[in-house]
Amino acid sequence: MRQPIGVIDSGVGGLTVARELMRQLPKEKFIYLGDTQRCPYGPRPKEQVKRYTWQMVHYLLEKDIKMLIVACNTATAYTLQELQSTLSIPVIGVIEPGARAAIKSSQNKQIGVIGTEGTISSEAYPRTLKAIDHSISVDGLACPPFVPMIENGILSGNEAEKIVAETLQPLKNKNEMDTLILGCTHYPLIKHLVQTEMGPAIQVISSGEETAREASLILAYHGLLEQGNILPTHEFYTTGNMEKFRNIANRWFEAPIQILERVNLDTKQSSAN
Repeated sequence: MRQPIGVIDSGVGGLTVARELMRQLPKEKFIYLGDTQRCPYGPRPKEQVKRYTWQMVHYLLEKDIKMLIVACNTATAYTLQELQSTLSIPVIGVIEPGARAAIKSSQNKQIGVIGTEGTISSEAYPRTLKAIDHSISVDGLACPPFVPMIENGILSGNEAEKIVAETLQPLKNKNEMDTLILGCTHYPLIKHLVQTEMGPAIQVISSGEETAREASLILAYHGLLEQGNILPTHEFYTTGNMEKFRNIANRWFEAPIQILERVNLDTKQSSAN
């Protein structure tokens, strides 16, 4: 029986990672759970984020997943080590892959990071970047308006452009910065706006590609790569509005998603649509 890979996120942002995972691992079945009802996680206390993350994890463990991808930077910052030390399956976060990708990209070791309040205040990215190369300089900026904007499907147009321009203004003065990490998996959905605002001299990095590469290597190492030839049907679950989720997912995947259900993590009830 095909064992799926679980992907969790605070909302729709992890779809950016899921798409890259599906591209690089086309034989694997993925089960995605986005906690859109309680999104964003960034402003929430650490213990609350940990509790919500574990609720998502327990839900997916009941579906016999063989690997867990924590496609949320805030959840990665607060829970990754605990998940890795507790669970018997491989667990991957998005911070270390994103940091490695940025280091490969940067020519002058001047790296910026944008993310939620939780991710930026945790200093997970500076800690991870400097653990790889202590000479790297890191500037972080919390961008609270971005996740609610994206969850509401505002991905382009005058309103989105204005919000992005105003939010990123503090980084515009960092003349020496040559690389910017999208330290939230929601942000690739507005990468084009961020790139336009920051200008062509800045390399804008998202962690999806590097995370998928790491997942592939770990699956191969543990002998867990799917060998069958039947194309998988992926499953998507959300705790919030299904139509909002479906609209963003369909736009991001450029094809209708087949299975979508709403789930209540407190009671573990789900309803298909």
